[in-house]
Amino acid sequence: MTFSYNKLWKLLIDNNMMKKDLKEKAKINSNTMANMGKGLPVSMEVLGRICVVLRCNIGDIVEVIYD
Repeated sequence: MTFSYNKLWKLLIDNNMMKKDLKEKAKINSNTMANMGKGLPVSMEVLGRICVVLRCNIGDIVEVIYD
């Protein structure tokens, strides 16, 4: 099982935001951003902060990929 953050990356493009903007606004550290880039799990707290910044739901930014 892996996670896909492709919806998040598309949402950033749609909102004309860069990853570094999200990192600053949602207070995400570099390791967490790297983990998301690799499709690794991150905490619900981080996902929640991203949702607040983007005004969306968790399902709008991440999906589970079953092997």
